[in-house]
Amino acid sequence: MMFLAGLVSAAFVPAVFAAPASDIAGSSSDQQVGPIEAVARQAWREDMAQIATPADGCYHASYPSIVWQQISCRNLPARAHSVPHYYLFGAPQTAGNGNDYTLQSGSHLITKAVGSFPTVTGVTSEKGVGVAAYGDGGILGANEYSLQINSQFTSTTTACKSKSGCTVWQQFVYAPDYEVQGEAAVFMQNWLIGYGSSRCPSGFASDGEGDCYGNSSAATAPDVKATSLASMVLTGTAASGGNDTAVLTYDGEAYSASQKDSTLYLSQVWNTVEYNIVGNAGGSEAQFNSGSSITVNVAVTDGSTAAPSCVADSGTTGESNNLNLGSCTASSGSTPSIKFTESN
Repeated sequence: MMFLAGLVSAAFVPAVFAAPASDIAGSSSDQQVGPIEAVARQAWREDMAQIATPADGCYHASYPSIVWQQISCRNLPARAHSVPHYYLFGAPQTAGNGNDYTLQSGSHLITKAVGSFPTVTGVTSEKGVGVAAYGDGGILGANEYSLQINSQFTSTTTACKSKSGCTVWQQFVYAPDYEVQGEAAVFMQNWLIGYGSSRCPSGFASDGEGDCYGNSSAATAPDVKATSLASMVLTGTAASGGNDTAVLTYDGEAYSASQKDSTLYLSQVWNTVEYNIVGNAGGSEAQFNSGSSITVNVAVTDGSTAAPSCVADSGTTGESNNLNLGSCTASSGSTPSIKFTESN
C-alpha cells in the first residue's frame, strides 16, 4: 500500500462537494457482505487510518473512496472524561478507573495509535450506568459508552505555561449521544492536570480541582450500537508542527476531527496508550450483559519494531466497564502492539 503516500494531498474534497451532515449522521448498522467484500472493507478502514487530512477540521469518507470530504465541525459542551478516581475498598476490579493495561513504548515517541476489537462474542446489550460514589455522572442509558485512546498524564510541555506540577493528558474519543440524541461525536479532549488555581487558558474550563480541560471541534458520526464493536476502529495521531487527529472508521464510513498539535504538544511526549470501551463521561461505567467477551488490540507507530511493554493497573481514564481483564501479550513488528481480553 506504499502508493497511498502519494495520494495524501489529493485525498481531500472541499466542503462544497461533501455530503450533508444529515446524510452521515444518525443510526447505522453493519451491512451484511460476503467474505471477500469484508476483507476489502477491513483493508479500506486500515487505509483511511493512514491517510492524513489536509488541515485541522472535520472530514468524512465513504467506502470505497479514499478521498476525505470536508464537513462542518461542531463545538461541544465540555463533559469531562475524567481521570481515575480513588479506588473504593471492596469495589470490583473491573476494567477502567485506573485498572487497565497500557502500551508503553519506553524511549520511543508515538505518532499513531490504532485501537480495535478483533474478536467480540456474546455481546447482546450494553448500557451506561452511573457510579454512585462519583455522583452518577455521565451520559447514561442503553448503548451509552465511549471509545477512548488516552495518553499518559505524567509529562509536561510548554502548554502548561511553566506551571509547577502541571502535566498534559490527551484523549481521542468516540462518544454516542454526546450533545444530540442519535448523533455521536469524534473529537479530542485536552487536559492540563495540576494547572493550579490560576484561570484556565482560553479554550479550557476548570474542573474545580485545579485541572483544566477542553474539547477540540467534533465531527458528527453515527450512533453505533455496542453490539457492532468488531466493525469499529479508533485511531489517534500526533504530528509535531502539524495536526493531531482522531479517526473513527465503522463499516464503510470514516469520520475525523483534527486540532493543532500545539494545543498540548502531545507529539513531544507521547509514549503510552490506553484503549478501551468505557462509560461516556463523568466517571460512568459501560455495563455489558453477562457472557460478554471482548478482545482489545492496540497498535502503534513509534519508529521502532521492538515489542512494547504491556503494563497492568496503569490506565488513565476515570470511566470503566464491568468486564474482568484477562492476560495481555505484546508483539513486535512494524506496528508494535498489545492484545488482551476482558469478559464477564
